[in-house]
Amino acid sequence: MNKRSRQVSYFLSSQYFSDGLRTTLSILLPSLLLSQFGQLQAGMAMSLGALNVSLSDAPGPVMHRRNGMVISALISFTVTFVTGFARMNEYTLGAEILLFSFFFSMFAIYGSRATSVGTAALLIMILMIDRPMDARAVIHESALVLSGSVWYSVISLLVSRLQPYRLAQQALGQCIHEIAKLMAIKADFYDLKTQLDDDYRHLIAQQVDVSEKQDAVREVLFKSRRFVAETTRTGRLLLLTFVDVVDLYEQIIAMYYDYSDIRERFGKSGILDQIARSIRRLSVELDHIGLAIQLPVPFHTPIDISPRLDELKQHIDALGDEDGSTLVLKKVLVSLRTISQRVTALQNNLASPSVNPVDDDDMEYGRFVTHQEIEFKSFLDNLTFSSATFRYSLRVAIAMLLGYVITKLLPYGHHSYWVLLTISVILKPAFSLTKQRNIERIMGTLAGGLIGVLILTYIPNKNVQFGFMVLFMLGTYSAQRINYIMMVICVTPFVLILFSFLGVSYLGVAEERFFDTLLGGVIALIAGYLLFPQWESDQLAKPLRAILHANIRYMQLLLDSLSGRRINLVEYKLARKEVYVTSANLSAAFDRMISEPKHKQRNEKLIYEFVVLNHILSANVATITSAQLTQEPTVYPTAFVRPVKRALFTLTESLRRLDKSTKKPVPESTVQASITTSGSPIHTDPLLSEQLNFIQQVSSDIGKLVERVDK
Repeated sequence: MNKRSRQVSYFLSSQYFSDGLRTTLSILLPSLLLSQFGQLQAGMAMSLGALNVSLSDAPGPVMHRRNGMVISALISFTVTFVTGFARMNEYTLGAEILLFSFFFSMFAIYGSRATSVGTAALLIMILMIDRPMDARAVIHESALVLSGSVWYSVISLLVSRLQPYRLAQQALGQCIHEIAKLMAIKADFYDLKTQLDDDYRHLIAQQVDVSEKQDAVREVLFKSRRFVAETTRTGRLLLLTFVDVVDLYEQIIAMYYDYSDIRERFGKSGILDQIARSIRRLSVELDHIGLAIQLPVPFHTPIDISPRLDELKQHIDALGDEDGSTLVLKKVLVSLRTISQRVTALQNNLASPSVNPVDDDDMEYGRFVTHQEIEFKSFLDNLTFSSATFRYSLRVAIAMLLGYVITKLLPYGHHSYWVLLTISVILKPAFSLTKQRNIERIMGTLAGGLIGVLILTYIPNKNVQFGFMVLFMLGTYSAQRINYIMMVICVTPFVLILFSFLGVSYLGVAEERFFDTLLGGVIALIAGYLLFPQWESDQLAKPLRAILHANIRYMQLLLDSLSGRRINLVEYKLARKEVYVTSANLSAAFDRMISEPKHKQRNEKLIYEFVVLNHILSANVATITSAQLTQEPTVYPTAFVRPVKRALFTLTESLRRLDKSTKKPVPESTVQASITTSGSPIHTDPLLSEQLNFIQQVSSDIGKLVERVDK
C-alpha cells in the first residue's frame, strides 16, 4: 500500500471520520424524519440540539464524555430559554451577549472538554438571536433543543457501548501514524539535499503533534477502568502496545548524532542515502502497524529489513578509516537494529497476539495523566488580569458586544448572527491563532462559496444537490477537530444548499455570508491585537522554566544511575514524559510567537537555538539512561561522573535565573558528597565518557543562552 492510499485509509478509519459520520446522521435524521410530517422547524430545532451537544463529545473516557454531554445538554436548554426571552428587548439581549460570552469563555480554566462545553453554549446563544418567537414558542424550542441533545447523547453512548475498544484503537493508530511521520523526518537528517535547520524545524513541529496524540491515548487508556483495572485481552493488549510504542518513540528520539560532521565526513560515500532509505523503510513498516490497529483489516505482510541492515554493515566495514573513524556509523547501525527489533516485536504481536499479555500493574498508570478538578474556587481565583483566561474572556465579551452593536446600527440582512459566529470561532487566546483562523476563515469562505454557487447554478437536480449537502456535512464534522480551513470550505456550500432548500436566494446568502465573515474577522483581529493582549514573547519564561525543570529531573536520574543507584521504572517514565510534554509545549509556544507581529517578537533566534539544544540534550540523556536501565547498578569513578554533575549544576543555575523563587543551586562539591552508592565500581568507558562530556557542553550552551535571554 503506497503512502497516499495509507493516508486515505487512516482518515476513513479515524475517529474524526467516524465522529463526523455519527454527527452528520444524528443531526440530519431528526429534520428528515419530522419534515415527512410537516414539522421541519421542530426537526431543525432538534438537529440544532444534536449539533450543539456534539461539540462537547470530544474523544476520551466514556464517563467523561457522558458527563460533558449531560452538562452541555442542560446548558443548551438553559441558554435557549434565556436567549429566547432576552431577544425580545435589544438591551437585555446585549447584556446577555456580554455576560454569557465572558462566563462561558472562562470555562477554559477547566480544560479542553469544559472549553468545548462553553463553545457549545455560545453557539446555541448565537443561533437563537435571530429566531422570532413568542413566549410559548421559546419554551417549545427549548424543549426541542433538549430532546435533540438527548437524542445525540444516546446515539453516541450506544455506539461506545457496542464498540468499547474502537476509540482506543483509533487514538493509538493515529499516535503510531504521527510517530512514523517523525521517523521519516529523522531520515531527512541523512539526506544531503535537505537543510539541517529545516529538518530541525520539521522535527520539533512533529514532536508537538506526537505529544498531542500521546496525551489523547493516555486519556482514553489510563482514565478508563476497562483498560487499567480489568483484564480483558483486547484492552490489556492495547495498553501494553502503547507502552511499547512510547519506548520505541524514546529510541527514535535518542538516535541523535552530529549530523553536520556525519554529512561532511561521509557525504560522498553514498552510505548516508542507504541509512536514510533504511529509516524510511522502518517508518513505512511502523505506519502499517498503526493502520492495522486502527483499521480492522488483515495486517500486511511485514518486510524483513535485516538483509538491508546487513548490507549497510558491510558497506560501513568496507569504508574502513578512509573518511575517519566509522564508529559513529556503527552506532547508527546499532540504533537501527534496536528500532527494527522493536518494530518487529510490534508486528509479531499484531499477527499473533499473546493470549495472556504480561501483567504490568506496577506502572501506576494514573500518575501519567492529569486530573482536572471542577471547583468554583478556581473560577474566582482566575478573576484577575494576571490570568490569561480572564483577559481572553473579557476580549471575547467586548468583541461579541461590539459585533452585536454594529449589526444593529448597519442596514443589515437576515443573518447578522453570522458576524457573532465568526467572532466566536476566530477569536482565540493567542493572537497568532486568531490571525491564522482569520486567514483560513476568509479563504475557506471564498472557496466554499464558489463551490456552492457553482453546484446550485449548474446542477439543478434537487436530489443531487441534497447528496452534495450530505457530503459537505460529513466533511464539515469530520474536519472540525483537525483541519479548520477544510471545515470552512465544506460548511459554506452546505449552508448555501440548505438555505436554497428553504427557499432563500443562495446568491444573496453567499454575498451576505462573505461580508459577515469579513466583518467578524476584522473585529476579532482588532480585538486580539488591542484588547488586553498577552504576547507569546512575554509568556515564554514559563515553558522555558518548565523544560529546564524537566531536564534537571531527567539529568538527576542519569546521575543516580551512574552513581550506582537503581532507577525506579515508573519514576523514569514519568520524568521522560515530562521532558516530552514540556518540550512540545515550548515548541508550540515558539511557533505561536513567530506568527505574531515582528515588533512583538523577542529573542526568537535564541529561543530557537534553545529548543534545538534542548532536543539534543534530552536525546543524549535518554540514550545513556535507557541503556543503564537494562544493566545492573554500577558505580562509576567520581571524575567520570563529574560532567553530569556540572551539567546538573548549570541547568539548576539557569532555572534560578529564569525563576527567582528557585532555591540557589547546591554547590557542586556538596552534590558530590551527598551521593550514596550501591554496586561495584567499573572501569571507565571512553565512548560513554565522550557522551557525558558532550552532555556537559550542551548544558553549558543552554546556560549561556539563558544568560542572554535573561538580560
